[in-house]
Amino acid sequence: MFQVFTDFASWAVYSVFGLPPDTQLAGALHFFIEDTLKIFALLLFMIYVIALIRASLNVERVRDYLAGKHRALGYSMGALFGAITPFCSCSSIPVFLGFTSAGIPLGITMAFLITSPLINEVAVLLLMSLLGWKFTFVYIALGMSVGILGGIFLDAIKAERWLQPFAANAMKQGKEHIKQKRNAPGTVTESTPLTLTERHGFAKEEVATIFARVWKWVIIGVGLGAALHGFVPEGWIESYLGAGQWWSVPAAVLLGIPLYSNATGVIPVMESLITNGLPIGTTLAFCMSTVAASFPEFILLKQVMQWRLLATLFALLLVAFTLIGWVFNATFPVL
Repeated sequence: MFQVFTDFASWAVYSVFGLPPDTQLAGALHFFIEDTLKIFALLLFMIYVIALIRASLNVERVRDYLAGKHRALGYSMGALFGAITPFCSCSSIPVFLGFTSAGIPLGITMAFLITSPLINEVAVLLLMSLLGWKFTFVYIALGMSVGILGGIFLDAIKAERWLQPFAANAMKQGKEHIKQKRNAPGTVTESTPLTLTERHGFAKEEVATIFARVWKWVIIGVGLGAALHGFVPEGWIESYLGAGQWWSVPAAVLLGIPLYSNATGVIPVMESLITNGLPIGTTLAFCMSTVAASFPEFILLKQVMQWRLLATLFALLLVAFTLIGWVFNATFPVL
């Protein structure tokens, strides 16, 4: 399926640029061209297809649906909704405010907020094509588990008291509105389904919007992956971090904090790290930290959370990613 990109990269590197094979520069450039074309093709195709499906998805209806669900089911539903919506940590915040305004418990909302940047349909497809179904399944299961368990923990400690005042007031009003609806149920206004032409227009806009937002992360991610692939000496990563030392996982988590990427941009880096011998657990810990626990994200979250809730969420994610890394290094030392 992707042989055409491999052939094009070989033609560009060896014929157009005239680089000799088996050199570091040729290997890095070949990796960069092939993976960039592959990811861009997958992005354009899958964003369009998923947008056609999502055209009928009404966020307000999903929000109301979650508000009426039992708390235990709500955590799973919140994490699932986070997984199927292509929001990065920045664009998740408006939806987070919408959920709190609807009176949805904070734990369910946080299950959504934690899962959303970790998993999306583009990341799942790229993982499947680059690293296989086994790694993809593990990544999805881990991302949703972190979201669900994080939501349960935050509800258990009553973390909603640490929201910013305006967000706490919005949640209070939302809960009162839910009680009123339950006491005096009325008719639900159904939105008119979009026509095929309207869905096509929506899909084209989604392609333009999402591609414009992520293409630079693809370039950065593939560029870093190419540098690792071509210029890091063979066996270097494996020699220093590949033995799965206990400290390598928390070190990888801390290293990912100052960085920022979305799941799409970090996948090529993940591929290169694993190819160069970094254990799967250490790789997962680093990539999850980069995507879901970075400083830029927490600066944005300060808009809706007090410092105490931010610190609790930050510590929760760091501990979760470290434990995940340790468990998978012990259980799956190789992919």
